[in-house]
Amino acid sequence: MLRTPKRPSTDATIQARFSSVGHVPTRSSSTSRAAGRGEQESRIWIERLSVPGAERDAALGELHALLLRAARFEVGRRSASTPHLRGGDDDDLAQQSADDALVAILSKLGDFRGESRFTTWAYKFALYEAAAKVRKRAWQGREIPLKAEAWPLIADDHQRDAQQSIETTQTLAALGEAIERELSPHQREVLVALALNEVPIDVLAERLNTTRGALYKTLHDARQKLRGGLAARGLGVRDQGQER
Repeated sequence: MLRTPKRPSTDATIQARFSSVGHVPTRSSSTSRAAGRGEQESRIWIERLSVPGAERDAALGELHALLLRAARFEVGRRSASTPHLRGGDDDDLAQQSADDALVAILSKLGDFRGESRFTTWAYKFALYEAAAKVRKRAWQGREIPLKAEAWPLIADDHQRDAQQSIETTQTLAALGEAIERELSPHQREVLVALALNEVPIDVLAERLNTTRGALYKTLHDARQKLRGGLAARGLGVRDQGQER
């Protein structure tokens, strides 16, 4: 009895067709080529920006143009929630953001590790600078609240029963007392501004003439003191992750 030969599978047919030219295209090889191109492009950027001369000047111009596009995008996206930005404010903020991002990138070229494309890495600097500048502009001329008068008013409007409401009120009262007793004046100001009144940390850093890192440290220390003080009273407060 004769048997009909089994037809090769589609995959096998494709493999056979390409075997004659010595190459079978696969997804992994395509990905590898893309990664290789990205690494090469990044290496070229670093080389052009590292050697003084006309080539470096050209690279700086190209990079600044890329950063400006990124900054304009971010300023435009965020300005929708800050309608008081008028006239040429948007473009002025974008220009400043691109300028500052370029300075920051050049100071940190040695930190680039090639974990992403150079342009992707650089793009983030522009987004960060633009976001920070829009936040600062939004707070321009506004007084930063550093006092905790409003703290006792914070409560969960969705308490499920009276007992929970009483417990929340007691916890808030203990928290207010701990803020006054456990924290230094500076720690109180930073905690209230950042965690209660939602002042952007870069805005507060500018007003207090300090750095984001110093404020993060102050906020961390303040929270640690509060946790210790509340724990001594048999209470606890969930960390809301207000650091920005």
